Amino acid sequence: VQLQASGGGLVQTGGSLRLSCVASGRIDRDATMAWFRQAPGNEREFVAAVFRRAGNKYYSDSVKGRFAISRDNAKNTVYLQMNSLTPEDTAVYYCAYDSRLILSSLWTWSNYDYWGQGTQVTVSS
Repeated sequence: VQLQASGGGLVQTGGSLRLSCVASGRIDRDATMAWFRQAPGNEREFVAAVFRRAGNKYYSDSVKGRFAISRDNAKNTVYLQMNSLTPEDTAVYYCAYDSRLILSSLWTWSNYDYWGQGTQVTVSS
């Protein structure tokens, strides 16, 4: 499975961006797709996920109410709509894919088998 992320950029505080991640290869429709982010000097942290075929959505507390994850199975694409951005959201954003996750493993980056290359999001104050 290959993942290609795009949509990052520079935006002012309060602005919005939409990230996209296209999956290709041997796609499992029951896979979980997620977004993580990593700021300089920090560990990679969970942002949001669409869990398996059921499509339940999960968010970190820091983005809940501001970010929305969605998935288009016909296009093998997951999106992250990011609104009300703040400088604390500045990071490299990575999409992730795994076909065997259980719910308790959703939040930890090391449980995912496949990763995109990352896209930089910078929010200026």
